[in-house]
Amino acid sequence: MLMFKGLLRLKGGLLLLLLVLTCWTSSLGTQLYRHAQQPIDAILVLGGSIRREMVIAETVAQGNSLPILISQGSQPPCIRLLFERVSAPLSTVWLETCADSTFDNYRYSLPTLQAWQAHHVQIVTSPSHSPRANWLAKILLGSHGIWSEMRLVQETGVPGNVENPLKTIADVVRSLGWALISQVYSINCESVFPLSSVDLTTWNEQGFTCEHQADIEMEKRDP
Repeated sequence: MLMFKGLLRLKGGLLLLLLVLTCWTSSLGTQLYRHAQQPIDAILVLGGSIRREMVIAETVAQGNSLPILISQGSQPPCIRLLFERVSAPLSTVWLETCADSTFDNYRYSLPTLQAWQAHHVQIVTSPSHSPRANWLAKILLGSHGIWSEMRLVQETGVPGNVENPLKTIADVVRSLGWALISQVYSINCESVFPLSSVDLTTWNEQGFTCEHQADIEMEKRDP
């Protein structure tokens, strides 16, 4: 008899959980559809190649004033020099330097995007990286009502990201788990700062290197 009651409680609990998940996913789907119709309101640049930051700097120089977050990209002084070279304003650009993977790119960027009240985010990455980047964006950002779309920057030479199908599957699985956990628990990066705060004089004293394709070897000695 006790076992029977226990089974009934378990069944009732599972049905309640299913009902809650159904309501949540339905509401989330409606929210994502609405946000997909809105204009892009933020840009997230995934680290992996300085080519991405070169393209974004040109975009900002041409008048793009959307808030931009560069997640674990090139060294900060290299990014600043890229923007200054094309006379691009620095005021809308922020750097995050905690991420060590694509999964981290999204979970550490999420609090900043939410603080910006971003609903439709453009993800900047390379074609070789886009399948995994797109899957994880749909899961990790999408589970918080943020619609995402890819902007692909062609690489020169060896791509910054070489995809492994097993890694993609593993990242998708842990992203699904984090999508649920992050509804009640978030993780913040303590190293998120404006690009304008990067001190070239200090960096020159410490020393730094930039990817050769940026062609800023001489510039970096003259802040």
